[in-house]
Amino acid sequence: MVEELFRKLMSGDRRAAARLISLVENDEPGAVEAIRMLHRHTGRAHVVGITGPPGAGKSTLVTALTRELRSRDLTVGIVAVDPTSPFTGGALLGDRVRMQELATDKGVFIRSMGSRGSLGGVARATNDVVNVLDAFGKDMVLVETVGAGQVEVDIVRLAHTSVVVTMPGAGDEIQAIKAGILEIGDIFVVNKADREESARTALELSLMLELSPRGPEEWCPPIIKTVAVSGEGVGELAEAVLRHQDYLREHGLRERKEKERLTAEMLEIINQKVSVAVRRLIREGGPLQDLMHKVLETREIDPHTGADLIMQRLLENGELR
Repeated sequence: MVEELFRKLMSGDRRAAARLISLVENDEPGAVEAIRMLHRHTGRAHVVGITGPPGAGKSTLVTALTRELRSRDLTVGIVAVDPTSPFTGGALLGDRVRMQELATDKGVFIRSMGSRGSLGGVARATNDVVNVLDAFGKDMVLVETVGAGQVEVDIVRLAHTSVVVTMPGAGDEIQAIKAGILEIGDIFVVNKADREESARTALELSLMLELSPRGPEEWCPPIIKTVAVSGEGVGELAEAVLRHQDYLREHGLRERKEKERLTAEMLEIINQKVSVAVRRLIREGGPLQDLMHKVLETREIDPHTGADLIMQRLLENGELR
């Protein structure tokens, strides 16, 4: 089945792309094999992360930016990560509703997915979904994060270009910057710039960026004012994204960013495999039951030593599978 889906995907079949995405997102049988087959055909799409606090208008901006990129004959994949309920496990997936106007464009592929408890603004399976859209031949893949504010830094490990969206009149407009987002932004957007406070917000961003030392050859993040609902400033944003793409290529940074992305992806997979293996061993009992008793009950062993002993057991017995 996976081989057939792969062949159809490579021939441009949208249904095959949707099925493969569901396969990897839900970690169904054949998901790993699908990613293995796709890997040789990835690394061509430019991944753009769109992050920022809730209410900044990210979904509307992504829709407007997609229209602008399509007017330049670029194909676009959209991965919109929506928050997952900690109680039901469900997600609203409202981005898919808001982006319906793009659904009839064959050059656009939209996928909404739940964050499933991920605290970094993106879901764990987002990398795999991006890889599917990359292999599907999309020129640009836009990843819109949850909008959790202070924890949205994982996107920098996934995207080649990180766009930080803020808005005026939200109290402390640069609250997200205090959480470290200043360092991850390649482009800053002040959306809803038709509000009176937009000039002050842009000035505050500019002053903050001036405090960050940069060499003469380093990329200087532009600050762009947009009104996503009307399309104002969106053309300038598209130009900035394409300029950053060219900058990465001209300075040999595109390959480095791609290597960093793949390294982060492998580390995430390793973390998942170790976590699954350890949980399985704990459930099964046996020697680990005594070890856990000494950590949790008698406190003869501290958690660090316990973790070292568990890792030793996994490596010696080859139980990382």
